[in-house]
Amino acid sequence: MRLLRRGLPRVTGGEAWPPETAVVVASDTAPESPVAAENPVVAASQPASSEAPRKDAEVSAPEEAPAQQETEAPARAAMEPAPAEEAKARKPRSRTTKLLLGALGLLVVALAAVFFTRWLVTLGFMQDFLQAYPGETPLPAGTEQGFPAWVQWQHFFNFFLIVLIIRSGLQVRSQTRPPGYWTPKWSKGSDGKISINLWFHQALDILWLLNGVVFVVLLFVTGHWARLVPTTWEVFPNALSAFIQYVSLDWPTENGWVNYNSLQMLAYFVTIFIAAPLAAISGARMSGIWPKDAKALNRAYPVEWARAVHFPVMLYFVVFIIGHVALVFATGALRNLNHMYGGQDAVNWAGFWIFFVSLLLVIGAWIAARPIVLAPIAGLFGRVSSR
Repeated sequence: MRLLRRGLPRVTGGEAWPPETAVVVASDTAPESPVAAENPVVAASQPASSEAPRKDAEVSAPEEAPAQQETEAPARAAMEPAPAEEAKARKPRSRTTKLLLGALGLLVVALAAVFFTRWLVTLGFMQDFLQAYPGETPLPAGTEQGFPAWVQWQHFFNFFLIVLIIRSGLQVRSQTRPPGYWTPKWSKGSDGKISINLWFHQALDILWLLNGVVFVVLLFVTGHWARLVPTTWEVFPNALSAFIQYVSLDWPTENGWVNYNSLQMLAYFVTIFIAAPLAAISGARMSGIWPKDAKALNRAYPVEWARAVHFPVMLYFVVFIIGHVALVFATGALRNLNHMYGGQDAVNWAGFWIFFVSLLLVIGAWIAARPIVLAPIAGLFGRVSSR
């Protein structure tokens, strides 16, 4: 029970309102009296049991409920993640799940292919096929064995450049706001302005093409071409034979110092004489050296064709490099590295350490290929600006 607070009189000259006898009694059982809620005089004359719910509902509930809601709402908001955050949390999980399922699917397919091929090679007709086509074709008479020094240097330069070309190409493809721009010295105004990442990509392309031209010229001048260019149609069934042997895990005999197997020969031929020219032709179409005002030429060779070719060719190079390096290490790492880096047909660590140093150079160039390093170099051949 408590007395009600008195206020001003309801009539001029009257007593303060409500009367001194008006009280409030707290009760949980008595029903609320609407009449008493509107008239405190009735409240003073009614029993205490009917007064309690009136003021308890009228005074206490409106004051306490909002306060409780104000304290609970922030707590619920802090505990419940926002829709955007919840979506971000679900996205990595779903991506990881897809990657794991994809890897598991590839593993299952690979194991199935191995078991099927191992069963296949036990059949009589397949035994006859593998005997007729062991997996390699003989080289033309007079072909020199081994790898001369110029092949070793060309191999390193090509590896060094193609890794950086792939990196810069992916940067150009994914960039939203370039870190800087490069404009040729001979251009007027902003003509020919490109991102500094695209400049780096195209500069590497030029060096890679020059290295490729030198390699092809030396290839035919020295006669080393016979190790990479098929000279008989039997290369195709022998390549199939080598592929079957690889999949069955009963791999063909490796003797790269003398001769590549037919599958290797075809892979190198496609890479050097098909994939590389396609990359060069499609890249030139999308570059700034292509004449934009040549309407007839642009109609004959639309830029959409070049874009449709350029990226898949890059993916081919990525797959080729991964497969090539994997087979180098899986089929006798020390001997294979000695062939290409040490210039000798021996099993020792000389070629490995040369390869290791070359790998450090590639990694160092990968890390150093940043705008702060590229800008001064690009400035030697044009104007570099922030926008």
